[in-house]
Amino acid sequence: MESPASRPGHGLSLSTLVALVAMPLFFVSNLIIGRDAVGIVPPWSLAFWRWSLASLMLLPFAGAALYEHRDLLRAQWRSLALLGFLAMILCGGLVYVALLYTTATNATLIYTTSTIMIVVMDAVLARRPLPALQVAGAAAGFLGIAVITLQGDVQRLLHLSFNIGDLGIMAAAISWAAYSLLLRKGPLTRIGTLPAFTAIAIVGAVELLPFMLWEVARGAPVPQGLAGWGPILVLAFVPSVLAFGLFQYCVRVAGASVTALFLYLLPPYGVILAVVFLGEQLHPYHGVGLALILGGVVLATRPAPG
Repeated sequence: MESPASRPGHGLSLSTLVALVAMPLFFVSNLIIGRDAVGIVPPWSLAFWRWSLASLMLLPFAGAALYEHRDLLRAQWRSLALLGFLAMILCGGLVYVALLYTTATNATLIYTTSTIMIVVMDAVLARRPLPALQVAGAAAGFLGIAVITLQGDVQRLLHLSFNIGDLGIMAAAISWAAYSLLLRKGPLTRIGTLPAFTAIAIVGAVELLPFMLWEVARGAPVPQGLAGWGPILVLAFVPSVLAFGLFQYCVRVAGASVTALFLYLLPPYGVILAVVFLGEQLHPYHGVGLALILGGVVLATRPAPG
């Protein structure tokens, strides 16, 4: 049930509005900080330490519930392992690997299509036909991905010339859609959102450990000083604990539909931050891709008339 603040005729408080505006900014900061940090901390080490520290930050709030539901968590270890793999390995470490080869601008725009992929995958799994508007939205979103990955040059398609980083981000977007759909149902929903997320983060950090050790064994540097640990601490707190906490707060006080509308700020936030803080260049194909993807997200997530 949505809160009164989300119903027509009821205004949002200033604190709620600030939270709604800040929440997508905190989420997208992962790609901006991550793009800069992978030049200092290797990608799998970055993901491992991010989620290890985030788990420690979450434990004081979720520890009691995790202990209370320990039998359920043991019984659901396969589900936890799969969710941790999707969220922390494919949507965590793989994203940082991809950011070695692509820009934060591209990553932001491509990753935004995960919302469209959720709608499409949900319909496919339920064997439910998509309404025409959602089909149009999905087509526009995927066309936007094509424009960005091909850099507006159709010749790249003919020569199968793709940026491996863009493909990695697309794989992560698909993974996030699968993670989101799996998380909606099943026994884990009984323990509460925060404890479930904490359990997944812990399992994901354990799954990331072999990748981190592999990097170190190959001579990758261990994080050192403020330059190494600073980005890790920020990633553990801002796009992990703080963004997640704000999202839950916004859903509770403003409603799911209002919160979803503010997620449309993810692409422009990401592009602006990439230009301002990373000095990335914008090209005409970015504008075309942004228009197609954002328009596609709006159409694909429109509630069906009823």
